[in-house]
Amino acid sequence: QVQLVESGGGLVQAGGSLRLSCAASGRTFGNYAVGWFRQAPGKERECVAAINWSGDSTYYRDSVKGRFTISRDNANDAVYLQMNSLKPEDTAVYYCAAGQFMSPSAALYYYWGQGTQVTVSS
Repeated sequence: QVQLVESGGGLVQAGGSLRLSCAASGRTFGNYAVGWFRQAPGKERECVAAINWSGDSTYYRDSVKGRFTISRDNANDAVYLQMNSLKPEDTAVYYCAAGQFMSPSAALYYYWGQGTQVTVSS
């Protein structure tokens, strides 16, 4: 079992930055790929970024490429999402999730955090 806790969300103006953190506890976190997902009201959950267990392979959805950066620190059981040049359309609840394979598919992730709200004002 892996427990995940997100933090770092908040209210920011368009063009601003936030850094989300995902802290893990339980089984060896370094064995898992991690994805950051988001869900806006009335919309489906979507993967914005993912990273493999070692950190040497990443995925980004097109709309965040060049603005978001995912990274991990296995020594401290943490994964981060640096979000720059934020836009109002980035407003959503952001979740981190852990699974065996790096994938944009939510179905492949076993463990989920409770989410953190990100709100970008125009």
